[in-house]
Amino acid sequence: QVQLVESGGGLVQVGGSLRLSCAASGIVFSITAMGWYRQAPGKQRELVANITSGGSTNYADSVKGRFTISRDNAKNTVYLQMNSLKPEDTAVYYCVWSHYWGQGTQVTVSS
Repeated sequence: QVQLVESGGGLVQVGGSLRLSCAASGIVFSITAMGWYRQAPGKQRELVANITSGGSTNYADSVKGRFTISRDNAKNTVYLQMNSLKPEDTAVYYCVWSHYWGQGTQVTVSS
């Protein structure tokens, strides 16, 4: 079965960095697009970034220039490098493939 397991969340100060990882299993990872979404308290889930099988990327305007999505097909893993974090980045971050969602990892940015 499909499994998406996120890790790397935590508490960080404003301006800090975190790297999220998502290990995928049960899919042919190398030929599929992957995405990261987030949901802040009281808000709807929103797309943060996605990456195609060929490595093309797309970002939400709010994270452009600060976040970088990447993938390692040999490890069936997609990453989200988050720099210059802001309080408004506080959310649960989810790894997504097709209609499958991981369990989420909490990112909290404190001021």
